[in-house]
Amino acid sequence: MKELNERIAEAFARIRQEKPLIHHITNYVVMNDTANLTLHLGALPVMAHAPEEVAEMTSMASALVLNIGTLTIPRVEAMLKAGKRASELGIPIVLDPVGAGATKLRTESALRLIRELNVAIVRGNSGEIGALLGLEAEVKGVESVKGVEDPAGAVRKAASLWKSVVAITGKRDFVSDGERVLGVDNGHPFLTTITGSGCMATTAIAAFAAVEKDYLLAAAGGLACFGLAAELAAQKASGPASFKVHLFDELFNLTPEALARGARIVQL
Repeated sequence: MKELNERIAEAFARIRQEKPLIHHITNYVVMNDTANLTLHLGALPVMAHAPEEVAEMTSMASALVLNIGTLTIPRVEAMLKAGKRASELGIPIVLDPVGAGATKLRTESALRLIRELNVAIVRGNSGEIGALLGLEAEVKGVESVKGVEDPAGAVRKAASLWKSVVAITGKRDFVSDGERVLGVDNGHPFLTTITGSGCMATTAIAAFAAVEKDYLLAAAGGLACFGLAAELAAQKASGPASFKVHLFDELFNLTPEALARGARIVQL
């Protein structure tokens, strides 16, 4: 996958050069972390949630993140308003269906966003994507307790059904556009010990989608970049708290050349 790694590295270099604005309508629990992650990747974050300004703010952005982690009905309406503006302008939308499958509101809200908006990329854990597909899966709170049995098949099915690139993250990340399926093997178990690692992965994907129109490549690139930084951070960490500090440092110091060398992506 040398050519793919080089293309991902080139996209990462463009993030640093272009500094795209990433508009988040997102989870209050991890908002500060996702903002910092955006900065450390080389992009610019903004978190604007008011329905009165979301469309205007989206017009200035290069990507829009919709994250239903702290869900309310007014928040969904703001997401729809921002998403429709993004769709009109061809701005990629990256959806994180946090906790889909745990409650009826979360599942129905995520499906409504997929149905009514032109979503470029959906990133969730195995339980969330499985629940949205109606497969046997279990989500407790926002954590996947039981995932789908065939993640490669599920991600391909979801991508084909939703006309989006879909990523299922876990020990191996699976990414598909409905035809191609990639596996991303970068990452570290310490990611499961901090709040918001999935939300941060979604933000990394959005930063790549802001500069790379092959959204399969953008999703794989964001996940490989985030996962590689986690691997490097774990080498210096003594526990979850120090890991999080080192994770941000490693993202900040990561170079396109190091990403090209360290990305572990396989074609399935």
